[in-house]
Amino acid sequence: MAPRKNAKGLSPAPSTPARRPSLVASSPEKPPGPLSTTISPEEREIIKVNNYSVSELKNACDDALKRYLSRPVLFKQIHLHTDVRLALGWAGVFTAAATGLYGWKIDFEKSKPGVWIGFILQNCAHLSYLVLTSLQTLYSYFVEGDTIFVGRRKTFSKRIITERITISSRTLPVPSSKLSLKPSPTNSPSYSLSINYVQSTSGGKSLLAKGRTHEVKEYSAFFDEKGVMAQEVFERWIGELVEAVMEGKGA
Repeated sequence: MAPRKNAKGLSPAPSTPARRPSLVASSPEKPPGPLSTTISPEEREIIKVNNYSVSELKNACDDALKRYLSRPVLFKQIHLHTDVRLALGWAGVFTAAATGLYGWKIDFEKSKPGVWIGFILQNCAHLSYLVLTSLQTLYSYFVEGDTIFVGRRKTFSKRIITERITISSRTLPVPSSKLSLKPSPTNSPSYSLSINYVQSTSGGKSLLAKGRTHEVKEYSAFFDEKGVMAQEVFERWIGELVEAVMEGKGA
């Protein structure tokens, strides 16, 4: 059928279908990041430290980071390093206690038939204690290092996706050129973070994504003059770093 003509005898232009607004859907395999969840002020407790104690500043930041990232919707913290150190520590304590109990129960001079056995057992116990304490120190230094958080999360989107995040922290002192200056946000000790992220599937056999970043920020950015921690500011900084690593934007 020929197209109808208008009053001027011209055929109308062919109509084009209306364009639907383009929707950019997030990747179905992209798990939610830390910034996608919010914490109400009622859920937070006031954190106050001594601004002149570097250990208090670092411990407060470490603890806040663990609480923030170990929420149910995010990562489940893995306590492997803590468990190993506790196991070695308790083994050393039990060994020391067994050594003391043996020496109290058995008189070394009176137990002539087993004098050499007792001597060997006591020395083995002492040696075991020294070995265990040495192992604990070596493990903390060489294996655990500055690691403060190891987290893992499993999500399901057509397949099981496993994420693993490892975070290390340390304190960087004030540069020697600024030691004589009055304390200020620009010459205070700094909080240094290193983040490693791996996303895999098939039980870790197939690598989907990985990222790494390192950032440094002064403690004065997170604590006011009275030592009260600005938790929202700290959590936003952590959330931005973690999400950048998850998206492969880390340095």
